Amino acid sequence: MIKIKNYKKVENLEEAWELNQKRTNRIIGGMLWVKMSDANVQTAIDLSGLGLDQIEETDKEFRIGCMVTLRQMELHEGLSRYTEGAVKEALRHIVGVQFRNLATVGGSLFGRFGFSDVLTLLLALDCDVELYKGGIISIQEFAKLKRDNDILVHIIIKKTPVYICYQSVRNTVTDFPTLNLTAAILADKMRISIGARPGKAMLFEDEAGLLKGLTEGSVTEEVMHTFAKEIKEKLPTGSNMRGTAEYRSHLAEVMTVRALRILGGDRNAD
Repeated sequence: MIKIKNYKKVENLEEAWELNQKRTNRIIGGMLWVKMSDANVQTAIDLSGLGLDQIEETDKEFRIGCMVTLRQMELHEGLSRYTEGAVKEALRHIVGVQFRNLATVGGSLFGRFGFSDVLTLLLALDCDVELYKGGIISIQEFAKLKRDNDILVHIIIKKTPVYICYQSVRNTVTDFPTLNLTAAILADKMRISIGARPGKAMLFEDEAGLLKGLTEGSVTEEVMHTFAKEIKEKLPTGSNMRGTAEYRSHLAEVMTVRALRILGGDRNAD
């Protein structure tokens, strides 16, 4: 169990950043995974007074504060509409409603956890993150960074026209995913992000344009299977208590084909 010596509800991000530079201090969000760790924290840094618990929607983007809960995202009508329900589908299996009412998107994303449904979802979208000192960078660049003492302030999802679907396989409904996948078509280019492999999500793109015309129904089953097999061969997988590396590789191929069928108009592909 975590042990906290001091608690500080900060008044601004600069104060939070300065406190966070000390190795024994830690920013807290919903205090769900953190409280289960075996750590001694000198000062717990609380961002809840900084107004970062809102989702702002404009004609061009969604701006999501780091203290927004997963439940807020799950229920947000604008996000659901833009992603054709993919946000809701990605979040609805995470433990339970009580958990999602507390877990924050910032905490879920900053850890770059291998099991993260949030990272797998956002990686396939036209998405940036705003870091207090690091500025605005793409989600793809952020995912490659090592954890440091900066502060994730906002997630910015641009309203680039998208066709998207999200899938996951779990041993039980509320368990961590054995494998999760987001398929999205942005500017006529296919993106596939796959996570829980069990490492953090990886992004694949259709650089050769094999899937161009998928939404018009002009891509054959043979091409879909060829693309899915390429992903299977390129995707590093491992084994843990939820599945073997071989099983995850098999799932990656099967789930990719299903996602492509859905984006091609077959809504019964599941």
